[in-house]
Amino acid sequence: MMKRNRLLIALAMVTPLGFASKFYQGPGEHLVRNYLGGSLYEVFWVLAVLLVWPGLSLFRVALGVLVATTVLEFAQLWHPPFLQAIRSTFLGHAVLGSTFAWLDFPYYVAGSVLALLIGRLCRGRNHRGGSAILQ
Repeated sequence: MMKRNRLLIALAMVTPLGFASKFYQGPGEHLVRNYLGGSLYEVFWVLAVLLVWPGLSLFRVALGVLVATTVLEFAQLWHPPFLQAIRSTFLGHAVLGSTFAWLDFPYYVAGSVLALLIGRLCRGRNHRGGSAILQ
């Protein structure tokens, strides 16, 4: 079972980093704004799901978030007026994105792997049964 206080601490660290990545100015600005944020986005959603449902399989949650973000990435190729209106807001753009990029996928995978590692740390030492990462 996840330790919720650990998940809250991890989320409290990841969330501002994710938002800060969108405003970063400095060396590697393009990389940080456009790709590192994608990794942090994955971590955020995995931790958020585990906070609400701590008994879920860590691996399945990470995989589910990866699939969902992949679908969202492909949805960026679709530009109906209602989605464009949502994407025109900061939060809508942060959640849905606006421009399809193949280069986002490696960062989504990296974020899912990082979320697995952080999730493992949040589970603590007392977790039993099977592979801890795949639970």
